[in-house]
Amino acid sequence: MDTLMAFYSTYEDQIFEMVKNALLTCLIIVAASFISKIAKKAVYAAVARVSHNDEIIAQLFSKVAAYAVYLIALVIILDLFGVNTASLVALVGAAGLAIGLALKDTLSNIAAGIMILFLKPIKKGEFVEFSGYMGTVMDVGLFTSVFETADGLYISSPNSAVWNSTIKNFSRNSKRRLEVTVGISYGDSIDDGMKALLELASEYDVIMKDPAPQVIVHMLADSSVNLQLRAWTTPDKFWDTHWSLQKQVKPRIEAAGLTIPFPQRDLHIIKQD
Repeated sequence: MDTLMAFYSTYEDQIFEMVKNALLTCLIIVAASFISKIAKKAVYAAVARVSHNDEIIAQLFSKVAAYAVYLIALVIILDLFGVNTASLVALVGAAGLAIGLALKDTLSNIAAGIMILFLKPIKKGEFVEFSGYMGTVMDVGLFTSVFETADGLYISSPNSAVWNSTIKNFSRNSKRRLEVTVGISYGDSIDDGMKALLELASEYDVIMKDPAPQVIVHMLADSSVNLQLRAWTTPDKFWDTHWSLQKQVKPRIEAAGLTIPFPQRDLHIIKQD
């Protein structure tokens, strides 16, 4: 006991300081845990409201906010125990630079993923084409984007490949034009053929009245006069309407007394003595 008392008398100030710092550390950890939960919920709600309930962006920013609170708490705790945080920050910065150079391709995917999440050239559920691939967007992550092709294939592409390519989005606009081409004989009436195609288009409720459907003489081909029906519909009804029109155009042309000619060639035989 005498030894302990002597030790306590000698290092009384240091022991008191350590106990105080330990209690403050526990208090900071508890406060950081509480504040991080509040910050995570608040940031999630705010980002979801700004991004129109985009779950991916909201989760990303809420996690970053929670980690930022813990990082600040760690810096405060180290400062309590006399650690030179300025040199520590410099050391972490140097290490971060080295790691960044080693993982530059991975970091480029992260940067591209953030740009995709912010600028939204693609969204979950949209049908897009990029770099020769076509598919429905299933997920957009920080590293990769996942797509599903029309025939059910799984495609996982690095975000940098998606971001650095030209993206054709088939679902983004509210309307899409479909085109159906049919050939009639040169001896048939062009006006009758155009009238038949316009009447066919008017029977579809999913075809928009504005812009109005139109029929044009698309080409004077070798064996036929090609008429083309151009009509507008919504992206989700595009393919069903296109296939239905393709099926109905032949009987409608024939019902109008017109013919769809086969390819023809004129053969001239020249006789010589």
